[in-house]
Amino acid sequence: MFKEKMTADELAEMTGYNRQTINQWVQKHHWETTERRGVPGGKARFIYISEQVKTFIYNTRYMREKVASYSVLRTPLEQLMLNALRTLSEEEQQKMTAILEREGSEGLLKRLGLQKNE
Repeated sequence: MFKEKMTADELAEMTGYNRQTINQWVQKHHWETTERRGVPGGKARFIYISEQVKTFIYNTRYMREKVASYSVLRTPLEQLMLNALRTLSEEEQQKMTAILEREGSEGLLKRLGLQKNE
């Protein structure tokens, strides 16, 4: 994926940002560069791809989106419960947590009318 040194155009293509943004990062973060000979105008540079550069690029929005995520297939109930929990507000999540910690799943089922009272 990364070479020892790359142009701003190559990094831009890899990250989805434009060349100007890459060049701004080079200046802002003081990335080490070297002259790229044979380019008209003499301003073209290679960027040394150090660990600092790699870390920064992997933490950009675009690169994070490209990372594949894997999950275990869940039963329809598990998926529905997870989706429902994700839609709760912070306060609702705290209340749900308190109920589960205090009463467990049986108490929650009783409150929902899904378990017979004994």
